Amino acid sequence: MLSNLSIINNLSFESSCLVDHPEACFPGAPLTKSVLEEKQTMLNRQHPDFWMRLDNAAKIYPAVQSEELTAVFRLSCILKDRIKIMPLLKAVQLIEDRFPYYKVKPKRGFFWYYLEHHNEKISVVPDVTTPCRAFQKGELIFRVLVKANRVSVEFSHILTDGSGAFEFLKTLLITYFHCCNISIPEKLSFLSPQDIPLQEEFEDAYSSHFQRNLPLPKNTPKSFHLPFTLNPVPRFKVVVAMIPLDAVSKSARQNDVSITVFLVSIYLMSLQNIYNRLSKFQKRKSRKIFRIQVPINLRKIFPSKTMRNFSLFVTPEIDLRLGQYTLEETLKTVHHLMQLETDKKLMNKIISRNVSAERNLLLKNTPLFIKSLILYFTYKVAGTSRYSGVITNLGKVNFNSGLDTLIDHFVFIPPPPNKTLKVNCGVLGFGNKLILSFGNITNSKELEREFFSELMKLNIPVKIMNY
Repeated sequence: MLSNLSIINNLSFESSCLVDHPEACFPGAPLTKSVLEEKQTMLNRQHPDFWMRLDNAAKIYPAVQSEELTAVFRLSCILKDRIKIMPLLKAVQLIEDRFPYYKVKPKRGFFWYYLEHHNEKISVVPDVTTPCRAFQKGELIFRVLVKANRVSVEFSHILTDGSGAFEFLKTLLITYFHCCNISIPEKLSFLSPQDIPLQEEFEDAYSSHFQRNLPLPKNTPKSFHLPFTLNPVPRFKVVVAMIPLDAVSKSARQNDVSITVFLVSIYLMSLQNIYNRLSKFQKRKSRKIFRIQVPINLRKIFPSKTMRNFSLFVTPEIDLRLGQYTLEETLKTVHHLMQLETDKKLMNKIISRNVSAERNLLLKNTPLFIKSLILYFTYKVAGTSRYSGVITNLGKVNFNSGLDTLIDHFVFIPPPPNKTLKVNCGVLGFGNKLILSFGNITNSKELEREFFSELMKLNIPVKIMNY
């Protein structure tokens, strides 16, 4: 399962796990051989080899992804101790049947791509290459990576979003700890390997919550884009920084806004600072609307247990045609726009528009090669041109147990940005650490410097971290 282990630096091969006896490594009730066989029989009966339609959010990715624009994101957990490789491999083995909807490969149909189940082992690989690299044809479209004290998972957005992927990582971590003979609290909430996957975990939640004949959302004008030159291939570089969560929370509370609103406002102020330093000619060429795309986890708005994609974007903005913005004005504007755009009724409008488009009889019966061209054109013209940046905040991780003491921090790296957007940002909190990761395909780190400078102006310290 893991080839060339010698190139994984500083891994511990100690194993307190009895590899030949899975019951010794299984969280919860003991898993005897008969229980294992019963579980596999039930799983095969409920979910034999199957295929799934791509969910509504996933349909765009096969048409636009490439070796550079991979649509792959990463979640990492950095432990305080080195990874023990044998318990990790056993943990992966124990949990893989818990997530059958991830053990799939994209296939090309005549009208749409679809996902076909493949009952092969989950890939566990040394973490020695650029994060978020593309999956090759014939691979499962997620992987587990390991290096020193860091375990990571990478998922194609065709499969799921950050919330779904984190549930997988959480199950992997808890099972790994148990395989290391670490006690797991009985009331800890996670998707236990002992449980049969629920049918709701497989669902396309966009279609489940689709309402017909709702009015369309308003179209938005094009926005400002960073003027930086692209890196040579391979372009994607990541800068990871840590800021104290209590300091950020204090600044957000002082302005009566959430941490997400606060960080989006800092992002917009950074873009404004970059715009203000442009030449007169560049300013005349540039658009004056700065708009940030902020993914929202719809599971917090609509009842759903799906483990596939279920998120939409809100797009708070400032318009420099109206004049310069102070931080206080930006915070106020972003707060009210996000309050409005996350309203359930407005989210229903967006779901209705997106699902109605895929159900359109003309588009539905169009051959895939034409449909892919339409999707690619839509992405280029009506997608990335409409926003200036992306900031994805997955929130704060808290196991509410003694397991927290085994973990140093988590990192979320969003998919590599496209050539129009150029930079994006992922945010994930743990303990008193808020970890920011900037993915950048340009030769400039000006946005990152501006972002960190804006934080330091507010007496929020910033520490650049090795990753």
